[in-house]
Amino acid sequence: MSTEQDQSLLGLAGKVALITGGGAGIGRATAELFARAGMRIAVAEIDPDRASDMERTLKDAGCDCLVSVTDVRKGPEVVKLIEAVSGRYSRLDVLVNNVGDFLGIKGEFVDSQEDQWQALYEINLLHMFHVTRAAIPLMRRSGEGGSIINLSTVEAFRGIPLTVVYAAFNSAITGFTQSLAVELGQHGIRVNAVAPETTNTAQITATPRVPPENRENMKRWFPIGRFGEASDSAGAALFLASEFLSGWVSGTTIFVDGGALAAGAWMRMPDDNWTHLPIISGDGYTPRSTKE
Repeated sequence: MSTEQDQSLLGLAGKVALITGGGAGIGRATAELFARAGMRIAVAEIDPDRASDMERTLKDAGCDCLVSVTDVRKGPEVVKLIEAVSGRYSRLDVLVNNVGDFLGIKGEFVDSQEDQWQALYEINLLHMFHVTRAAIPLMRRSGEGGSIINLSTVEAFRGIPLTVVYAAFNSAITGFTQSLAVELGQHGIRVNAVAPETTNTAQITATPRVPPENRENMKRWFPIGRFGEASDSAGAALFLASEFLSGWVSGTTIFVDGGALAAGAWMRMPDDNWTHLPIISGDGYTPRSTKE
């Protein structure tokens, strides 16, 4: 099938997408995939070097793009961003709220500090409020509906120690997604979320951390025996962006996790039997001592 046929099938050619945190990782993979689908791409990226590199990549691919160095945690900067998108394209069809991070803040909740709570709130939830509220009037302007896609995490759907506050704000994304889907459905705007498991990105280098002698463990951690790649979540976002593919999908979350959430604690043992008890000593990354 040709590129033109692919684009026609998706129905996204000429549509406008705004992707936050689009300079690296899942955001970058999503921007590049959307560009291949024939979309016009606006990217918000806080890092100037990443923004410049993303702009070059999109332009080299022949994409009509607008790349803005923007801190989406700050309301006034978000307003300027949406004004720039409006001025350039006069419409917005797809919004991908991709920004999110645990900021390296790990530890027991009892030892956490309010400044940490605030920082995690701003990068995982507040920015989503800022960008979405500013974007909705522009999305409604065309009268053709649209799609809002919020990046979450599987940690919003299961307990995780040492990053309690991060998980709490990502859990809030579920309520935000579902409630906004109900509210905006009358305008033909669909709202969904994508929740990845551990994914190799600029923030997380998962696979390279596993020593070669421990790589066999990966097929036990995930039913589909590998860590995620940015392209996995980008593919889910493309599905949700396309009215043709997901026009009656709203208010839901797609888990991009290799089956990990469905498996729960169940893991495959070396003899191909199954257990829900721990079978790997240590953290799975660090080679075991020869003294054990």
